[in-house]
Amino acid sequence: MTHPDTGHRFDDDDYPAYTVGAAAEMIGATPAFLRALGEAKLIEPLRSEGGHRRYSRYQLKIASRARELVDGGTPIGSACRIIILEDQLEEALRINEEMRDSGPPRT
Repeated sequence: MTHPDTGHRFDDDDYPAYTVGAAAEMIGATPAFLRALGEAKLIEPLRSEGGHRRYSRYQLKIASRARELVDGGTPIGSACRIIILEDQLEEALRINEEMRDSGPPRT
């Protein structure tokens, strides 16, 4: 019997490997918390063929950060906005660094 080659999927941070129950347990939250993050448009889980939510490791990192903020007293909507702004800042800093490394613009 031949088994499919799935090893690379476990190394892929974007592969939706975790069910809502497993994902919630991994970050110490409830499935309702994960659904609330989806409703707030912070993370959008992929759906299995049966329609079940599936989360990637990358999404769990984001959800874990949201949980930290909420556990610290930040309302969930504000936590989601903070995370989005942190992500945008990180991207802007990365772009600035790339531009700095490429040297002065040619005229």
